[in-house]
Amino acid sequence: MSSSSPTSSRWATWLNGQHIIRLLELVQDLIVVSLCVGLFCFMVMQLREMFLSLLPPLNFPHVTADILFLLIMVELFRLLIIYLKEHRVSIGVAVEVSIVSVLREVIVRGVLEVPWVQVLAACSFLIVLGALLVVRSWIPPTFDGVDPEQVVSRRHRSRFAKDLADVTIAPDH
Repeated sequence: MSSSSPTSSRWATWLNGQHIIRLLELVQDLIVVSLCVGLFCFMVMQLREMFLSLLPPLNFPHVTADILFLLIMVELFRLLIIYLKEHRVSIGVAVEVSIVSVLREVIVRGVLEVPWVQVLAACSFLIVLGALLVVRSWIPPTFDGVDPEQVVSRRHRSRFAKDLADVTIAPDH
């Protein structure tokens, strides 16, 4: 008696096909869209708060911190939009968000009021992030129509389809 049935064959085809991958990508896109909507609403609330902080008496460090925080949120929003369009996380945008975040903390807290060890750590982190941006600019983009991962994935899928065809053609013992 054969161990594989038509039902298990259909189940294997469904699992190995693109159905489940498309479903998972759809769910992931819905999550990212909900993050975009939530972040946009939070940016609007933060913008309102920033305009209210411009009323006298003016607290310049607070206004500066609000502006930098809004810029960070705009960059995060851009990162989510890039993810929705290209289904990848942009290294460049992620590094830029990190740089702006570190600089915001340094500006808000003040360099003179932060322990020297933290200033040294922030400077080291910024140097590493800057080097990462420079290295990233030398690396050719892989998402301009040529994706090496898709070539390898296509090769594995065709090999799997061939193996599956060989198994279904071979007689049961």
